[in-house]
Amino acid sequence: MEWTLEVIPVPVTDVDRAKAFYADRCGFKVDLDSSPVEGIRFVQITPPGSRCSIVFESGLPDTPGQSRMAPGSLQGLQLCVTDIEAARAELTGRGVEVSPVMNVGASGWQEGKGEDTWNAFLFFKDPDGNGWVVQEAPSPLAER
Repeated sequence: MEWTLEVIPVPVTDVDRAKAFYADRCGFKVDLDSSPVEGIRFVQITPPGSRCSIVFESGLPDTPGQSRMAPGSLQGLQLCVTDIEAARAELTGRGVEVSPVMNVGASGWQEGKGEDTWNAFLFFKDPDGNGWVVQEAPSPLAER
């Protein structure tokens, strides 16, 4: 049996603002914008090429036994790309505030790509402060 991670809830204060940021600024595909009953809304969006989506919701009652994350509290969601400079150029060209390309060195984070093929990252936040990491991978996932 496969256990596939396919949807991650991202806590936001305004579903429309989040939808616009991720679709228009980040270039993610809107898969679903649905209100199954009055007062409840789901918006599911998928990064290009990903099998895992993110979802924003409003009006949904708390899940039994789980507490709801505060908007902006989700940090470290990681996307992988094969060209970190192209990814940075696309995001900045769409108006997203993005860090320089960084790598992990002996004294912590430093600007530029590292020597190892996996050691190149950039960082950005959505309007609520949820933090994303983009890492350069040596090849597409299907080839690893």
